Amino acid sequence: MAKITASVYTSHVPAIGAAIDLGKTQEPYWQPLFQGYEFSKQWMKDNKPDVIFLVYNDHATAFSLDFIPTFAIGTAAEYQPADEGWGPRPVPKVIGHPELASHIAQSVIQQDFDLTIVNKMDVDHGLTVPLSLMCGQPEAWPCPVIPFAVNVVQYPVPSGRRCYQLGQAIRKAVESFDEDINVHIWGTGGMSHQLQGARAGLINREWDNAWLDKMIDDPVACADTPHIDYVREAGSEGIELVMWLIARGAMADAAGGPKPKVAHRFYHVPASNTAVGHVILENQ
Repeated sequence: MAKITASVYTSHVPAIGAAIDLGKTQEPYWQPLFQGYEFSKQWMKDNKPDVIFLVYNDHATAFSLDFIPTFAIGTAAEYQPADEGWGPRPVPKVIGHPELASHIAQSVIQQDFDLTIVNKMDVDHGLTVPLSLMCGQPEAWPCPVIPFAVNVVQYPVPSGRRCYQLGQAIRKAVESFDEDINVHIWGTGGMSHQLQGARAGLINREWDNAWLDKMIDDPVACADTPHIDYVREAGSEGIELVMWLIARGAMADAAGGPKPKVAHRFYHVPASNTAVGHVILENQ
């Protein structure tokens, strides 16, 4: 039986990818941020999964305002890094896991969640920056990845409660896969930031860390956070945090099991104009 052993949460700021790609990680501005992921890169080597289920949002590369699915699962054998306007990132292509992805789609849809099946797409910084932060700059990513794109760009976006419940459905799907594999589920995006308007540049350190406390210790209450709180307290792009709740809902305690162990927690501001949050939780 497949099992989810850990969840990883991290921001996916595009400027972080640029800093890695351009060799700027040791510059004074960037060094404190990347130092916070040194533990994580070693942890990833010591706890290498067979598959990563990676929750992220597309930034008008695979999808556009013409067509934005609420939840979309990638079932392809591979995915190329997207050209986001300045050429694709110089990172390895992403190898998929069609068998597990198709099984998850079947199971989750039968649990009454409507997913869009995506058999071909490119993946942007929302997916590749977390891989770079956790894995460095390898010639190939350490394992297959299942991309799972969530609409947090065009309102209406899914509620935190719906995302948490979806995570629970994904856990059931993984555990019914008839192969003995170790799966990590990652929730990415956030934390507080706003990219436009009168509040552009907003960062709310106090709210971010209180939200992290709740996400770790009381995820059900965290999932009840209304959209207006994210927008008011964490900025218009802070709504990306609902994607973390998919990963949190897939942990064992959401199904009555023991609470996860906090293997690592890190918070840093700023990275470009964004607050960066990062947590690793291990199932016990």
